[in-house]
Amino acid sequence: MRVITGSARGRRLETLEGEDVRPTADRIKEAVFSIIQFQTEGRVFLDLFAGSGQMGIEALSRGAKQAIFVDSAKKAVETVRRNLKTTRLEPNAKVLSMDFRSFLSADTTPVDIAFLDPPYRTGALQEALASVASHMRDTGVIIAENPLDEELEERYGDFVRDRQYRYGKIKITTFRHKDFLQ
Repeated sequence: MRVITGSARGRRLETLEGEDVRPTADRIKEAVFSIIQFQTEGRVFLDLFAGSGQMGIEALSRGAKQAIFVDSAKKAVETVRRNLKTTRLEPNAKVLSMDFRSFLSADTTPVDIAFLDPPYRTGALQEALASVASHMRDTGVIIAENPLDEELEERYGDFVRDRQYRYGKIKITTFRHKDFLQ
């Protein structure tokens, strides 16, 4: 796994090992950043279920002002920190070892882009979507990665489903503020 483009282009990233780990495939990462290509620079990016941190690191490499990495697994947080060090993107990163619920109930940082890719079929995505909407700037976008057979609501707070993209057995869904879509 490598950083696709930007200041850390080509740098290798560590991944997590184990059956519970499912890193975002490169083709999906490329698709996500194609969707938000002109919305990343100077923005705050939330990588809510960070894993190795590849999505937030890609955002920083592409000029995001800050990336917030949240994961409850100690090994994931350590991997994110090592990957940030490797890419030299630590100064603009905030790495938090905590459960997504705790983060969303405590942190008040306004977010421009939120990427959510929790463990599949646990209900965590739907719960996180309901909470993360209140952390978003009105001009922001929420991006959810989930399996095709996992249903999402049309609306979470003031954020409504914008588009859905299918990649094999996975779908990417974007949500934007209701006023932004009118």
